[in-house]
Parts: sequence; C-alpha cells; structure tokens
Amino acid sequence: MDDEQRVTTLELFFDLVFVFTITQLTSVLVLHPNWRGFAQVALMLGVIWWMYDGYAWLTNSVRPDRTDRRLALFAGMAAFLVLALSIPHAFTGTGLTFGLAYLAIVLVHTGLFARSTSATVVQAITELAPFNLVSAALLLAGGIAGGTAQYVLWTAAFLFEWVTPRLTEVSDFEINSAHFVERHGLVVIVAIGESVVAIGIGAAGLPVNAELVAVAIIGLMLSACLWWVYFAGEETRAEQALAAAPPRRRPRMAVDAFGYWHLPILLGIISIAFALKKATGHGFDDLDLAPALGLGGGVAVFLLGDVFFRRTLGLGSGRLRAAAAVLALATIPIGLAGVAFAQIAALVALLAGALVLEAQASSSLYRPRVRSAIESHE
Repeated sequence: MDDEQRVTTLELFFDLVFVFTITQLTSVLVLHPNWRGFAQVALMLGVIWWMYDGYAWLTNSVRPDRTDRRLALFAGMAAFLVLALSIPHAFTGTGLTFGLAYLAIVLVHTGLFARSTSATVVQAITELAPFNLVSAALLLAGGIAGGTAQYVLWTAAFLFEWVTPRLTEVSDFEINSAHFVERHGLVVIVAIGESVVAIGIGAAGLPVNAELVAVAIIGLMLSACLWWVYFAGEETRAEQALAAAPPRRRPRMAVDAFGYWHLPILLGIISIAFALKKATGHGFDDLDLAPALGLGGGVAVFLLGDVFFRRTLGLGSGRLRAAAAVLALATIPIGLAGVAFAQIAALVALLAGALVLEAQASSSLYRPRVRSAIESHE
C-alpha cells in the first residue's frame, strides 16, 4: 500500500519551467500558423514530454530530500530552461542548442535515477538509459544537420522514445500512486493555465471594452471546461485505480495512461492556447483556418486523449466525451464563417452539455445500486 508521499515545493518549482516550455511551443504556432508549425510543435512536445515525464517518474522513486539530489534537479531545470529558450527557432537555427540541452537533461536524469535505493529501479533505468541516449544523439544530429534531415532525425527520435516502453521491462519501476497522480495533475493544471495566460497576452494593449471582456470571459469558461473534464474528482479515482493495480502491472498502466495519453491532452491544450491568443483581439471577427482548427481540433484531441486515459485506468468508457470530440470538429465552420466568440461559445456549450449528461448518466446508474444495497439490508 502506498505511503503518503506528496509533491514537494521543489517539484512545483521545477514545473514552472514547464509553463515556459508550453508558452514557447504556443509561440511556434503563433509564428507559423500552418501544418509545418504544427508538425514542429508535435515533434518537440513529443520528445520534451518523454523526458519531462521521466523526471516525474524520477522524483516518484528518488525523493529530492537531500542536497545533492536537489542540486541535480536544479541542473536538470537549467537544461530544460535552455531547451525552452531554443524552441521558437529550433528548426531555423537553434536546433543544436536544443539537442545539447536535451542531452544534458538525459544525463542528469540517468545519473540521479541511478542513485535509487531500490535495486530493481536501478536495473530498470540501466536498461532504459541507452534508449534515451540514442534519442538524444538523434536530436543532436538533427540539430546539426538542419533542413529536411532535421525533420527525419527528430521524427526518428520521437518514435524511438515512445516505442521504448514496448522494448524494455518497465515493470521493474516502482510507482507511488498518490504522488504520481498528483504530479501529473499539477502538470495538466499548469498547462491549462497557459490557455488563460494566452488570453492575457492576446489582450495586451487593447482597450478593455465590452467586446474584449466578453471574449476573455468565454475563453476563461473554455479553460474551465477543460479543467472540469480532467479533474472534478477524477484524480481521486485515478489514484485509487493505479493503487489497486498489482505492483508489477502498475508501471505499464502508468506509462500508458500518464505517458501516451497525456501527450494528446497537452497537445490539445497548446492548440487551444494558440487559438485563444489569436481570437482574443478579434473575438467578433471570423477566424483564419489555423485558429479555427486550433479551437475545434484542440478540443477534439484533448477529449480523445482524456477518453483513452480514462479507459486505461478503468474510469469509464467515455462515450459522451468521444462524441463531443467529433462534434467539436463541427464547430470549425462556425469560426470560419461566423465569429470567434460564437465558436468558443459553441465549444463551451458542447463540453458543458457532455459533462452534465455524463453526470446524469452516472447518477442514474448509482441510484439503483444504492436502492439494492438498502433493500438487501432490510
């Protein structure tokens, strides 16, 4: 049974770098609102999330409760900061810096993980480390090569990392469920916070009139719906589901639910943040294709990631959420032919409606069980 290990303030401090990383990835879409920009964001987020999540696994096993461990985490934080600084122009000049920073991130991660007091965890990271180093080498080579070769090599690094859990024995890792779920929840709330920050950035220098206030509030409501989808009691059930899994099965469940399926969740949030930033100053104008896709497609990707996350942990089928993901794509013409405010409002109504229907369905299933339990005791 898990002890009550919880997230430390140092880990929260570490997560502040992730806020900056999300901001930088959003800025790539702002600079390049096209398929090339989206591909760049997807590739960079994929490799960044692999190692950032790796640090969540790290502090889950090796607590930052000693000076040497804290200093090592600061070193990893510095490397992540340099990597984040290189993101906006990683495909046009700072790819080498990105690759060197990533290599430093991997080396710090491996060195600190190897200090675990658990022999099985040390064995697990020993098997994983060569794969991480190969991925870092591919990123470094791509940063040096540039051009088409960079896209090819970074795609190879992305795919190589995410196939690694199928090639190594992840069951040797040890998972403290309470800490693990809390840490990932904090990462998601930090990312959702970026969508709120994007509204503020988009409103910078604009007069605070009724139009701006209306768009800002409806944008905040969309962010609130994202929070409601992921949280609102679900983190408790996620923790219970992870804790109930057999210890050898738990790491596989963790990498599927909190690794693979959090990638589309985060990608969806970044797309939404980009679109909100673009829409804030033009709330009652029609949208260009990119921000309209960012809103509808971002919500769809977020919901699909959440559906698979819930199914992996046995938290429900998520049929209503899957249906809402499909319907979210239908809001894209609203942004293109109508106004940005109308598309955002449609998405808010869609998400709120799905959540209400889901709550009613859960309640209707719960009441007969309660009645049956009462009758069995009479």
